[in-house]
Amino acid sequence: MDTGTHIVMGVALGGLATLDPAVQADPTLFNAIMVGTIAGSHAPDFDTVLKLRSNAVYLRHHRGITHSVPAVIFWGIAISSLIYAFVPSVDFMHLWLWTFLAVVLHVFVDIFNAYGTQAFRPFSDRWVAYGFINTFDPTIFGFHVIGILAWVFGAHPGFTWLIIYSILILYYIKRYMDKREIIQAVKKRFPDVHEIQTSPTMKQNKWRLAITTDNYYYVGRYDYGKLEIVDEYSRKPLPQNPLVKKAKKDKNISAFLSFSPVYRWEINYYDDYSEVRFIDLRYRTKGHYPFVAVVKIDDDLQIISSYTGWIFSEQKLQNKLLTE
Repeated sequence: MDTGTHIVMGVALGGLATLDPAVQADPTLFNAIMVGTIAGSHAPDFDTVLKLRSNAVYLRHHRGITHSVPAVIFWGIAISSLIYAFVPSVDFMHLWLWTFLAVVLHVFVDIFNAYGTQAFRPFSDRWVAYGFINTFDPTIFGFHVIGILAWVFGAHPGFTWLIIYSILILYYIKRYMDKREIIQAVKKRFPDVHEIQTSPTMKQNKWRLAITTDNYYYVGRYDYGKLEIVDEYSRKPLPQNPLVKKAKKDKNISAFLSFSPVYRWEINYYDDYSEVRFIDLRYRTKGHYPFVAVVKIDDDLQIISSYTGWIFSEQKLQNKLLTE
């Protein structure tokens, strides 16, 4: 989820903590838990600082190890221990429990986005991305705003958030059923389908799709119960020639391939260099595929430049390749 949603979820857990008898009896513990749940609900995304190094490093590691099983345990202990150092009079076990729950909730809700996480590391490096909740979901965020306002105006925080989270559980079930409907529609149209990547938009009834069949990749949308295919590409194996082998060793290309589950490729030859390009098919926006990885290689198989990331025009991409 986006940063704003994670933060309001931290506030919500702080409110739910008021149902804990130990928290009810100790205002200092409540304040400590509120700090812990807000910090814990954002902590796994501290890896955003990796963007300062490069897009390749960020892409390879974001939502990776910081969302893994060991990291979830670490964040809960580290944050609650830091808070406890300033307020040693509070009950550490309750402080840790609610902080740990905030971290777990962060990772849990992230697996429902199209981006996903490596939540099962170190047991599996597989990206878990169920793809039926948008990274920013107005319904989820809106219910949290309603809960915060109700709390501000005097509603009991524990029961308020208990009701709201009960509604949101039903909402998640509803979105899961929406995705099941889409999967059934795609399988009916394409009996040879291998994989279906769903990317919900911020609008309830509009979805983006990337479909893999025996011989083709199809890019489509599912709007108000109607399946529409907008692009199709032949599913060609990536050639295993020296140029491609060199390209795959590049840090930007390698990071892209470690992350993207469905993409097409292009090889373009110019007078004094060749270009290998990979295009992720999940994020088509206004006829454009903004998530790419590109490498330029000279005739001696030396990498000239490369780039991976989100780019919305060819001119900007070429400018990036000049500076990377």
